[in-house]
Amino acid sequence: MEIVPLFSKVYGEGRPLIILHGLFGMGDNWTTHAKFFATKGWQVHAVDGRNHGRSPHHSEHNYDAMAADLEGYINEHHLENVVLLGHSMGGKTVMNFAVRKPQLVDAVIVVDIAPKFYPVHHDAYI
Repeated sequence: MEIVPLFSKVYGEGRPLIILHGLFGMGDNWTTHAKFFATKGWQVHAVDGRNHGRSPHHSEHNYDAMAADLEGYINEHHLENVVLLGHSMGGKTVMNFAVRKPQLVDAVIVVDIAPKFYPVHHDAYI
């Protein structure tokens, strides 16, 4: 599986908080929240997922690939004890990642998605 290097904007200093947007979104959707959390002692990474925003596009688009991208991002930025916040598609990505790499994660915040299987049905739009 090829890892896509993810684009991000980083706000503040402190404990790392990575925010992953939902389908058709981008990290900029979370700018207001990122700036707020940065004032509370967090280093916020508002990330664009693969095939979204300013991150590269790739023909492979599934949760395993997106979780691998997240691991690549964490390693590239030398982050430890991260808190992951994921919305919708980003929520499923952070759940996937946390199950596979629990040693890298302190906490997971999941917004507007359940740990339930939904068949992929957006391929025509991506």
